[in-house]
Amino acid sequence: MAGHSKWANIQHRKGRQDEKRGKIWTRIIREITVAARQGGPDVKDNPRLRLAVEKAKAANMPADRIKYNIDKASGNLDGISYEEIRYEGYGIGGAAVMIDTMTDNKVRTVAEVRHAFSKYGGNMGTDGSVSFQFKHCGQLIFAPGSSEDKIMEVALEAGADDVVTDEDGAIEVLTPPTEFEAVKNALEAAGLVPEMAEVTMRAENTITLTGDDAARMQKLLDVIEDLDDVQAVYHNAAIEA
Repeated sequence: MAGHSKWANIQHRKGRQDEKRGKIWTRIIREITVAARQGGPDVKDNPRLRLAVEKAKAANMPADRIKYNIDKASGNLDGISYEEIRYEGYGIGGAAVMIDTMTDNKVRTVAEVRHAFSKYGGNMGTDGSVSFQFKHCGQLIFAPGSSEDKIMEVALEAGADDVVTDEDGAIEVLTPPTEFEAVKNALEAAGLVPEMAEVTMRAENTITLTGDDAARMQKLLDVIEDLDDVQAVYHNAAIEA
């Protein structure tokens, strides 16, 4: 992502997530449900569930609620079957947008996603239309002023692919998805705690949007993120205030 705006974009995203705490819990519970059903309820043997539980803890979800949802999912008590579907499209200025959903009604979900794109200035794309612009990887981001040398030493030793220092001083550690946990654990053991850490779809290049275009793009993203079935939204827009 564009170095000059990455940190500001990260802080803005975190602020919006804090505003939507209840919705974040809903998404995490859905992720726990699917992970537990697919890989079993044992966190030690289920990496996807382990990451979902970490997200739940980071979102301050009580331990008893986490356990309840794992037990509920592994017992298949509610009878709901979620399907994971990814949609692709274009936002303002041709910015690439990918949307991961988890739904029990894909007809409803695709209609809602298509409506959001069309109403707020974007265009729904076909499978593969923008996904080539993203890389599936682990991403850990440290605030400007963090020790680049120490982060690089620990991260690369633990299996990271690369350490990138952006123009604004933020430091990114990029890992293969399979090495994300090991790298994160090694960094935290060394006293290096990232501001954000996730397995994500990272944009290879960005499109900078300012003024009205930035506001319109943010509105489109907000509307998509607010859809009930949406789990995650990835894009390559560097939105400047």
